Amino acid sequence: MADGHQFNNILLGGRGGMDVSNLTSYMTNTMGVTPEEKHLSISGRNWGEVNLEGNMLTFLVGSRQAFELSLADVSQTQLQGKNEVVLEFHVDDTTGANEKDTLMELSFHIPNTNTTFAGDDTTPPAQVFREKIMSMADVGPSGAEAVALFEDIAILTPRGRYTVELHISFLRLQGQANDFKIQFSSVIRLFMLPKSPHTLVVITLDPPIRKGQTFYPHIVLQFAMEEIAECALSMNEELLNTKYKDKLEPSYKGLSHEVFTQILRGLSGAKVTRPGKFRSSQDGYAVRASLKAEDGILYPLEKSFFFLPKPPTLVLHDEIEYLEFERHGAAGTSSMSSHYFDLHIRLKSEQEHQFRNIQRNEYHNLFNFINSKGLKIMNLGDGQGTGGVASVLENSDDEAVDPHLERIKNAIDAGGGEESDEEDEDFVAEKDDAGSPTEGSEEEESDASESAENKERVAKKEVKKKEATAPKVTATKRKKKDEEEDGGKKRKQKKKKDPNAPKRAMSGFMFFSQIERENIKKNNPGMPFTEVAKALGERWKKMSVEEKEPFESKARADQKRYKNAMADYKSGPTNNIDSGNESDSE
Repeated sequence: MADGHQFNNILLGGRGGMDVSNLTSYMTNTMGVTPEEKHLSISGRNWGEVNLEGNMLTFLVGSRQAFELSLADVSQTQLQGKNEVVLEFHVDDTTGANEKDTLMELSFHIPNTNTTFAGDDTTPPAQVFREKIMSMADVGPSGAEAVALFEDIAILTPRGRYTVELHISFLRLQGQANDFKIQFSSVIRLFMLPKSPHTLVVITLDPPIRKGQTFYPHIVLQFAMEEIAECALSMNEELLNTKYKDKLEPSYKGLSHEVFTQILRGLSGAKVTRPGKFRSSQDGYAVRASLKAEDGILYPLEKSFFFLPKPPTLVLHDEIEYLEFERHGAAGTSSMSSHYFDLHIRLKSEQEHQFRNIQRNEYHNLFNFINSKGLKIMNLGDGQGTGGVASVLENSDDEAVDPHLERIKNAIDAGGGEESDEEDEDFVAEKDDAGSPTEGSEEEESDASESAENKERVAKKEVKKKEATAPKVTATKRKKKDEEEDGGKKRKQKKKKDPNAPKRAMSGFMFFSQIERENIKKNNPGMPFTEVAKALGERWKKMSVEEKEPFESKARADQKRYKNAMADYKSGPTNNIDSGNESDSE
């Protein structure tokens, strides 16, 4: 048209020729322009040619236009396989609420024989087409320079490593396979939550971004907790001193997650939520839990609960109808069943969340925090469906739950379990342990046979019937029973460990543990024994060969000491090895 305007998709019914003539005359007289006639394809065919001009994409079937769309509406592009390019579009919040149908995605198949977007052996035509779209739709590297750039950022949801660009009105995530362009108007809240040795920065969106058929209302970024970042903003001084005065600084230097959050908050205007007053039994900000078979951590915040990292689940206090503490197992089960508990949250919308496998020692702090927020807790009194879960969880005797763990703890604190190892080495099997009946058992059998012969036939049948149904008692069990009845006089004495025997050699890890265990306990007071052992193992695993060498050297010297001492011990006059049978015969 003469002035550059264009009118498309006008359907003329009835007397089309008269309508076109009247409309052409009206536009010529009132607007001073002469409309041009364009024929559209209405055959319904879905193969043809693509014409890219300006920021418009036109799909042609034959020589007629089938449809056209503005590339400014494209939010991201994806290359699926070698021949398919998927375009995803922005969803307008205002019109999307009123319209039932909205174009979300459009897929193009570009065969390798295509000549319009010719490629080579390493770059197929589909990739050439995608790169062309990216340059025109501003979903790829932008012509406008980003205000701040953060490269190679680990993002847990949606998973991948991305380059994060912060622009004046939007942020862009550029990954190897996916690109996301997110308007700041969609950012409603930022969360900065520690998860040692990282810090998680969560960007909450409404509406969410979309990847295929999956929606992501939360973007979870992971930063190293101690990483330092420097960033000078690419923004003219006038704009910085007017629109972003008191919101942004010309440059930043500090912890990477702090720098990123401060710049994003200044550009988007979103508020930042940090951990509140809650503290776990280990003085942390969260408790370990699992949701939908995924392990993670649950943050009790001042106005919400947040489960991270996957699936990221935000539960606002205002949406909660009630909470329930649920004990593992039922009454009469093993004590280990109450070592963990579940937190069941029911929302006013009747949706439910079940956070499982929370350690029992977190109950007091979690209960006191929830109670201080005025949230309704269902099962506090007796007679509840969980069998009085509060009374069970309030029992602070956690160490009695796992006696095996306590035994291991004592053994390690005493020197790495040396006593049990020496007993295993010095143990000699006794001849009488082969299961042969003892004299006491033979006397018992003879007495039983004599009494049976003196009984009547009916009584004899009853005795046989009982013997047939009763479990068979072995000679070893009868022997133990007789010895217990005799006050333990006939019981074989377990061979005692010789106090003169040399101590077993220690490993390099045991030397390392002796030094580091106290450091960990000092830096983490109240840390459970199992966590201390786990931390020791992780530190040892991460150490290089050079770092382990001092401890391994001590271990080799100790092994040499043990071999020499053992040789002297066996050849010395106090040697008692293999003398158990001789003392028994004497």
